[in-house]
Amino acid sequence: MELSAGAFVFLGLVAIAWFAIQAGARFPVAGSTYSINARFSNAGGLKPGSQVFLAGVPVGRVDKINLDPQFAAIVQMEIDKDVQLPNDTIASIKTSGLLGDRFIALSPGSATQNFAPGGTITDTESAVDLEGLISRFAFGNVSASPSPSPSPSK
Repeated sequence: MELSAGAFVFLGLVAIAWFAIQAGARFPVAGSTYSINARFSNAGGLKPGSQVFLAGVPVGRVDKINLDPQFAAIVQMEIDKDVQLPNDTIASIKTSGLLGDRFIALSPGSATQNFAPGGTITDTESAVDLEGLISRFAFGNVSASPSPSPSPSK
């Protein structure tokens, strides 16, 4: 009886560990992903483990974020091996909801050549500083766009 209870508990722990790895752990199955980089002027709020989406479908995760010598954020992503990105892909940092987590949205272009593993996406859109935008609006520092002056009537 104790042996069957112990086996049941052991199998339960193995199943929980397997589901944790599959659901979002940063330990992808070896060979199932490839690495690609993106250069952003501001990676504010993005962190390792953030998701990467293509057409609203999760296709990878952010592995690490580093600073390059030109003071740009280099984001290294692990992308599913099945997803091949054209050379003119655009990477954007977006927010899920008003105050949600940041993620990377990929917009593929129409180039015939794909990025090689380790390639760098340079056509990027950095994160919007929502807090700074709200504070500028709240304190009246948002400049109104100038309205066109009416043309003189004859």
